[in-house]
Amino acid sequence: MKQRPISSFIDHHYRHFNAATLRDAARAYIRHLDDGGQMMVTLAGAMSTGELGLSLAEMIRQDKVQIITCTGANLEEDVFNLVAHDYYERIPHYRDLTPQDEQALLDRHLNRVTDTCIPEEEAMRRIERAVLERWRKADEAGDHFFPHEFLYQILLSGDLESEYQIDPKDSWLLAAAEKNLPIIVPGWEDSTLGNMYAAACLREEIRNVHTVRSGIEYMTMLSKWYIEEAPKRSVGFFQIGGGIAGDFPICVVPMLHQDMQMPDVPLWGYFCQISDSTTSYGSYSGAVPNEKITWGKLGVDTPKFIIESDATIVAPLIFAYVLGQ
Repeated sequence: MKQRPISSFIDHHYRHFNAATLRDAARAYIRHLDDGGQMMVTLAGAMSTGELGLSLAEMIRQDKVQIITCTGANLEEDVFNLVAHDYYERIPHYRDLTPQDEQALLDRHLNRVTDTCIPEEEAMRRIERAVLERWRKADEAGDHFFPHEFLYQILLSGDLESEYQIDPKDSWLLAAAEKNLPIIVPGWEDSTLGNMYAAACLREEIRNVHTVRSGIEYMTMLSKWYIEEAPKRSVGFFQIGGGIAGDFPICVVPMLHQDMQMPDVPLWGYFCQISDSTTSYGSYSGAVPNEKITWGKLGVDTPKFIIESDATIVAPLIFAYVLGQ
């Protein structure tokens, strides 16, 4: 019999409160897939710098995830970690840093994300050089690609392989590229590479600002995907954190119903959000799932879960459970 130490631990100990919701959400995730459904995972926060690829990449390889929505930061930071991991610095005492300590990190070109510093030259500038070449070639050829497609091209070309500093099996973006997984990146402009692209346009190294395709094009891409896929296989929604990574894609259903007059398009078939946002008035990230019923996103009978905890703790446990580990 296959050993399932993590799953067995969860089954035995996670019986109440947030722990029980974690277990119930994981079991419902499995049922959703077993019933022929598919899953969107949305990544907010700094999940890539938090090295969620250690568990998410295997979920992608084993077909437990069919589509991803993420922030521009999560898209690029997985690649930063892939090529510059050895230069990252962990700051376990980050709560005690003074403004002067923070300035000292900046002076060393270390950009802090909670307890981890991303090295500017080894990570950000290295990837900028690689992707800028792709942007220029596309611009000269009159081609247009989405942000994730440019990174897919770089990863699948093998140009960066000699620079990998982690086991490539732990890169979720590389796993997604190898599967050609659809990725939605709303608000990509709000990212390091987005800023670099804007600068390249200002310098007129890129002549056509639309060489990198936009958020509205991402919504139309997602809409076409959902219209094609959802009637065949129910699509679930597994949301890590809040913000645009979750807000943007979940709206595709009411948009199709109300603005495209397509009332027969199915609702999302499963919903789970991991959030440490306190449930409160006016906070979208802190809204309970039932509120989404009034917006035409979820139905009365949609399995709904909200786990109020740290996603860096919760998501790997759920993924391990889904993977049968």
